Amino acid sequence: MKAMANLVYTAFFDGACEPTNPGGTASYGSIVYRHGTEIWRHSQIYNPPVPGETSNNIAEYLGLISVLEFLKSHELDNDLTMISGDSKLVIEQMSGRWQIRGGLYVPFAGKAKYLLTNFLVPPTLRWIPREKNTVADELSKAHLLENGIKIRNRQR
Repeated sequence: MKAMANLVYTAFFDGACEPTNPGGTASYGSIVYRHGTEIWRHSQIYNPPVPGETSNNIAEYLGLISVLEFLKSHELDNDLTMISGDSKLVIEQMSGRWQIRGGLYVPFAGKAKYLLTNFLVPPTLRWIPREKNTVADELSKAHLLENGIKIRNRQR
């Protein structure tokens, strides 16, 4: 086991389901920084096994899962990490303050919870307002815009 590093990683995630939620096209974006310097970013459209089984909650969870998988695959699960997102549902459920009840997102919540339990040093999860999550938000919508999918309430 490697020694605890003094490195601090910060990560952000976001998800979108457009132009309708649920049932639209779901996509997500994630970004990781090491001491404030970007080291990784990812965005992707989610193609569900059953067409139309999409929601913003699935997209948000996929954003978190992509961060967790990146950290684990690069053996950064023993470092101090703060993961932020503007999904109150995801942050509260993964922090154990809210129950995971029902919905299309439940298998994704289970996967995220499993990944979190396998970190040597569990990341701190923090809810932030949308205005503080602009980079992940832009990443989550990038592929939607590239594919001509209308974004509702595009205020930023």
